[in-house]
Amino acid sequence: MKQHSGSRSVNSAACHQVRRRIAMALAFAAACGAVGTVAAQSRPSRSDGAAVADVAKNVAPGPRSCFWSRGPVSADPYINIAYPDAATFYWSATFSIPEGARLSIEGNFPHSRYMSLISYDGAGVPVESVADYLIRPAASAVNPFLPGANRNAEARGYSLTVVDAAPPADQPVGMNLLGQQRTTLHAPKYGSGQQQLLYRIYARDKQMDETGGVGLPIPVLTLADGRVLRGDAACPALRAQQPMQIDPAALAVPREKYRELVAIAREVGREKNQPAYPATNPPTWYIQYDREYLYSLYTGKPLASPKKSTGGFYPNLDNQYIRTIVNRKLGKVFVIRGKAPTTPRTANGDAVMGTGELRYWSMCSNQGFANTRVNGCVYDEQVPVGPDGFYTIVVSRKEDRPSNAIAQCGIAWLPMADDGDGAGDADVSVVQLRHMLGTTDFPHAVQAISKPGDEREVMGDYYPAGRYMSTSAFETAVPCMQGRH
Repeated sequence: MKQHSGSRSVNSAACHQVRRRIAMALAFAAACGAVGTVAAQSRPSRSDGAAVADVAKNVAPGPRSCFWSRGPVSADPYINIAYPDAATFYWSATFSIPEGARLSIEGNFPHSRYMSLISYDGAGVPVESVADYLIRPAASAVNPFLPGANRNAEARGYSLTVVDAAPPADQPVGMNLLGQQRTTLHAPKYGSGQQQLLYRIYARDKQMDETGGVGLPIPVLTLADGRVLRGDAACPALRAQQPMQIDPAALAVPREKYRELVAIAREVGREKNQPAYPATNPPTWYIQYDREYLYSLYTGKPLASPKKSTGGFYPNLDNQYIRTIVNRKLGKVFVIRGKAPTTPRTANGDAVMGTGELRYWSMCSNQGFANTRVNGCVYDEQVPVGPDGFYTIVVSRKEDRPSNAIAQCGIAWLPMADDGDGAGDADVSVVQLRHMLGTTDFPHAVQAISKPGDEREVMGDYYPAGRYMSTSAFETAVPCMQGRH
């Protein structure tokens, strides 16, 4: 999200663009029952939601279809909720397979770092993920996501059957499944018979559109009587435009609850003599666990048996995260330094799929747990890495950005929002490190952390050490003539 400071002039085109972004966010949030997650600085009243939603279906940019009818979700100018990675585009489909029918999803593997199809229940809990490398390609086609594969192969088709059933109880999840293949995605019905899929693409190749240059996959529905309906023709039978039957809390911490937690944290901070609590100096990074564990970070009361996260924010099962709460009261510039895991190189349309310790990693600056917006992200290929294998990332408001926080000086930069957490505290942000699909011989992935408190020990040099500084102090500490202007 681009931030602006100082005076500004607003013309009619700019106003139209702002209104369009608000409309898109309201449309998606209203469909999800979560209108309250729209950014606080420019939020129409709740009563505007239905009218805006109808208009937004016609003005939202990016490819969509009657099946993939909600999306693309990403950072601005796209619908920006539920902590999207700024290098990601994803689409949601809600549908119901008719009795006796069979549904397949047919498409072409995109030109990107990663793609997946993931099913969810009505609480935003993932049921099953079928990531790119697991999908069996069509006859004579290539799966370009396998190590050593031709990433630019012309024949890149696949088909995945969607079934109304739970996945096998003993089916492994997440990392280290190379060598397996899947032809089926389990998407059991919930509520009144709804099913839900999310289609994700990470880090599309340069010059490619949001779909990675291959368009969106299409539904192919074979009815009980043998008739086959493809693409748009299948949508009426699938009831693909039905409202989403989900728990609104799956997308964000309710604002009332968040304000309650902030008030408790202030009292805890007074007792601990930590006025910025739950932000700490030096920063503390926490593995993502369930909602109750998140609440405990504010209350200061550790849980006896914290549980790993299985839902909320529609998580990607192939990712795991650590996050820290940042507060500008401790310093206007937040500096992160850590060792960079190796990953394949794909952004420039590289011809062969490489390997690495992870498939993908990124660092994101987000507003807060009640807002769920992303301010900006940098992913592995966008982060300068020094000869020692370490990176430095600076997080600040645009007005506080050090002049040497640029790629030419070997520094990546992430923005803080001018309104902070978007829910009342202009100094607070959340920074999140994402690790995707670690390999068996990389023991320092976030996925290897077995319990809270082990983050630093498990990650070693890959743990993101941080400190707060002033703008001038950082410019002095990291001299770079290219950053002077």
